[in-house]
Amino acid sequence: MFEQTFKNIDDILHKDAGCGSELDYVEQTSWVLFLKYLDDLERDRATAAELTGKTYTPIIEPEYQWSVWAAPKLSDGKINHNALTGDDLIDFVNGKLFPYLSKFKLSAENADTIEYKIGEIFSELKNRVQSGYNLREVINRIDELRFRTHEEKHEMSHLYEDKIKNMGNAGRNGGEYYTPRPLITTIVKVVDPKIGEKNYDAACGNVGFLFEAYEYL
Repeated sequence: MFEQTFKNIDDILHKDAGCGSELDYVEQTSWVLFLKYLDDLERDRATAAELTGKTYTPIIEPEYQWSVWAAPKLSDGKINHNALTGDDLIDFVNGKLFPYLSKFKLSAENADTIEYKIGEIFSELKNRVQSGYNLREVINRIDELRFRTHEEKHEMSHLYEDKIKNMGNAGRNGGEYYTPRPLITTIVKVVDPKIGEKNYDAACGNVGFLFEAYEYL
């Protein structure tokens, strides 16, 4: 499911005037994926809080939540045909969404919070998708994905590795930071982590080392 969705998204971005290389495809796909993943995370946290009788306060304000601006749903579960698209979608993303998310870096309590990480990501990023219709297609594709189980997250990690590896073909330096999975597996075997020990990846990118350490344990 993830692999075909990534291929479809690359085809969409290939048509967009603002995306000219594999690096652009990865970067623009990533920020949309991140917001969808964050929405699933918030749903999980809200459910966990409800089960324990607690109240969960969302990180993202209602106006900027995925289910409001990106994928408002009809009663049949399909995305509302009145959802933002075209120039309206681009204006919202560039003029409201990114500025709102980038401010999290200033208001976060410390650098270890998810709020700080959100702010850091979106203060460094720029939406390069020029067509709001192309962005709408990308959002619709990504909304079909789920990141709720270990298997789904594991599949995403493998596919994202392939995306990073292909960044080297763009003539820029993104591909330099890709560590092949066989090398990761070998390093984990040499380190030989034990149950009860802490596993720490100081340069954690796509979580490859942590996933392999988990599988090894």
